Parts: sequence; structure tokens; C-alpha cells
Amino acid sequence: MCGAPDQAVALPPGTDLTKETVLTGRVVAGGTPVGGAYVRLLDGTGEFTAEVVSSEAGQFRFFAAPGTWTVRALSRAGTGQAEVKAEGPGIHRAEIAVA
Repeated sequence: MCGAPDQAVALPPGTDLTKETVLTGRVVAGGTPVGGAYVRLLDGTGEFTAEVVSSEAGQFRFFAAPGTWTVRALSRAGTGQAEVKAEGPGIHRAEIAVA
């Protein structure tokens, strides 16, 4: 079982979005949320950085440094990825369509 926090829960209390960079979004297949997908965070060079499991509603979240990131989802419904350009602190969203 994955030790990652529940991705459906709101941001932890005390999260300061003026200082922290949050990459968040959801995994979908044909517009339907995909729960239980393995969502991987890859840095600008393609190196694996972190992994979480999407919530029942397909949600995922990473706390990361500003920069360009690839977020890749692997599920029974297929695979997909999105690029996220986080130029600074705040919430940066991505939707990953898997097929």
C-alpha cells in the first residue's frame, strides 16, 4: 500500500501558497475520473522524483520546486502525461488524459 497522503483531502493546514509550489490535477479517461492511477512526477531532465496514487476522483497533488515538470499517469485505463510549468509559488493545475 502506498504511504502517500489521501489526495482528495484539502491542502494541509498552514500551507502558505505565497511560498510553496503545489502541482495538482486529476487523471481522466474519456472525461471520467480515474482512481488508483500511479501518478509520477519527473523533473526537467526526465528523472523520477515522486509518485502518488490518484484518489477515487482521480485527484493528485505534489509539493515541488518551481520549474518545468512532467506528470505521468499509469493506470488500467492506459497511460498519459502532461507538462506543468510552475514559474513560482502557488497552485499549478494539470489534467492527464489516459488512453
